[in-house]
Amino acid sequence: MPAPRRLFVTTALPYANAPLHIGHIMEYIQADVWVRFQRLKGSEVHFVCADDAHGAPIMLKAEGEGITPQALVARIAAGRPQYLKGFHISFDYWHSTDSPENVELSQDIYLRLKAAGLIYSKPVEQFYDPVKNMFLADRYIKGECPKCHAKDQYGDACEVCGTVYAPTDLVNPYSSLSGAEPVLRTSDHYFFKLSDPRCADFLKSWIDEPGHLQAQVANKAREWLEGKADRPLGDWDISRDAPYFGIPIPDAPGKFFYVWLDAPVGYLASFRKYCELKGMDFEAFLNAPGTEQVHFIGKDIIYFHTLFWPAMLKFAGTPYKVPDNVHVHGFLTVSGEKMSKSRGTGISPLKYLELGMNPEWLRYYIAAKLNAGVEDLDFNPDDFVARVNSDLVGKLVNIASRSAGFISRHFGGQLAATLQDPALQSDFATAGKHIADLYETRDFAAAIREIMALADRANRYVDDNKPWLLAKDPARLADVQAVCTQSLNLFRLLAIYLQPVLPVMVAQVETFFQAKPFAWSDAAHPLLGTRINEYAPLATRVDPKVMDVLFGLPAEVAPPAPAPPAAPVAVAAPVKPAEPGAAEITVEEFAKIDLRIARIAKAATVEGADKLLQLTLDLGNGERTVFAGIRSAYAPEALVGRLTVVVANLKPRKMRFGTSEGMVLAAGPGGQDIFLLSPDTGAQPGMKVK
Repeated sequence: MPAPRRLFVTTALPYANAPLHIGHIMEYIQADVWVRFQRLKGSEVHFVCADDAHGAPIMLKAEGEGITPQALVARIAAGRPQYLKGFHISFDYWHSTDSPENVELSQDIYLRLKAAGLIYSKPVEQFYDPVKNMFLADRYIKGECPKCHAKDQYGDACEVCGTVYAPTDLVNPYSSLSGAEPVLRTSDHYFFKLSDPRCADFLKSWIDEPGHLQAQVANKAREWLEGKADRPLGDWDISRDAPYFGIPIPDAPGKFFYVWLDAPVGYLASFRKYCELKGMDFEAFLNAPGTEQVHFIGKDIIYFHTLFWPAMLKFAGTPYKVPDNVHVHGFLTVSGEKMSKSRGTGISPLKYLELGMNPEWLRYYIAAKLNAGVEDLDFNPDDFVARVNSDLVGKLVNIASRSAGFISRHFGGQLAATLQDPALQSDFATAGKHIADLYETRDFAAAIREIMALADRANRYVDDNKPWLLAKDPARLADVQAVCTQSLNLFRLLAIYLQPVLPVMVAQVETFFQAKPFAWSDAAHPLLGTRINEYAPLATRVDPKVMDVLFGLPAEVAPPAPAPPAAPVAVAAPVKPAEPGAAEITVEEFAKIDLRIARIAKAATVEGADKLLQLTLDLGNGERTVFAGIRSAYAPEALVGRLTVVVANLKPRKMRFGTSEGMVLAAGPGGQDIFLLSPDTGAQPGMKVK
């Protein structure tokens, strides 16, 4: 048996001038799901983060409020726990870059880089505010665009015509801090020599080695490294002049490290403090064979994390460790738009919690949308309601709620000693290997699709065996116990697979089964002959009206509905359409469309077609072939056995791959966001939809 993995995991540090926003929560959920999966597999994981506390923005905001930067940072930090606990983020420790540990480590790394010949200084001319008595970053300089002459443009680029320029190119420049006309002054700045051939050679090797970066990220880093990108490789200005809230450069009085030097060192500072509190050897852990250092970040900070950060650590030397993996995610949009409070497309995570919305709804929805790539993730309110209600209530807990009552009522809570269908149990257990691979590669969306396909199979098993009918015959009670024991064991496997995403719900499932905390290896061992507790509701539906309140629209919100009682069927809540409706049609026109329930008997990729899957559909009275453009969202093997809805009287269409004899129905904008329509449990192939 291989030794447990040893992992040091971080997320990007939030800037300590504002509360956490939904983008932070998305990243923390992504990292937390991966961390919980690793722990479930038996790995040793240490998961830390910190407040990014330094820089001019914090200094100036604190000055405006009449408080010290330390007081501002402390106030912001005091609000962090309600977010982290609220969304069940399992950080082991949270620190600050304004800490003794970060001062010591940042200065140590700088001195090591200087000794390696990678630090130099040179005079730099830049604008200076004579009123504030400070040098001005580009963001604090405004003026008239030198090309289109638009007023009040920032010192690096025009927001009107898009021209990129130097601050000195602005017409009539002024300081946005004081309104004064800035003057040019010269100051010595310190630089990290990223252009050194040693850095370039190391970075090329590190970027090219599989496993460190996703393919898209590695390609972008290579462009920068080769000077072909919009932001070519150059030496890095690592100093700022007083007044500045930051860490002093040890051999340069009046100079401070630019925040982007000490911020990533904050990962190490937080871990070092955590090690001190836990009695661990910080240096020994980092340098132990097999230790993995993993960072989760957004795509806006790739430049720093794939070039400067690895090079800094490499040439600072032992005990510092080059990252083993930097995993990058895209941005979070809302209904296809960038988040904006004024447009009603912003989501306040704190408001989400204050409304009493289940944090695991959001954890599940985000996990179901996150793949292994760098694409943006879209939060669609209607899709959120539909997915949570359908998957968590209509599919997952429906399995337990339909079976547990029979075990309690007729058998005193005792499960049968044998499984009714061992082969089915084996299929579910075997599927865990592929699901684990998907979790490992952070393709959570694919993992969720696989799990929900298993949930569909489990519900079909209950439908086919109908314990509610068997229970009416006293002579068939042993069959009832066997069927319900089987379905509850299938449910238990699904709970194990979903534990990284739904830790609180799964803790309730553990209590229900009177089981110790689940491990991934438990999937191989069914529960037989043991006793279970009385079933208690595990999930409630999302009230669609709560979404209006979340987005700041007036609405009366009903209290969360109780979970449905054990019953043969659970009906998903109706959801309003996400797009404007088409032109009206008559009932007679609609009646011309023959919609039928179909079971997907086979599914396969189509050679030469990137978007198509070939589906063989069972309509109850025969099979037919349909080509569907859903390959980007579904693996073929995950579709086999699933029920869907097909337009059965669509005129066959000849394609170069064959003839398509119908059309399956799906929703969504495309790409990863395609959602095949599924009927509720109980529907059978050939049934007419009307």
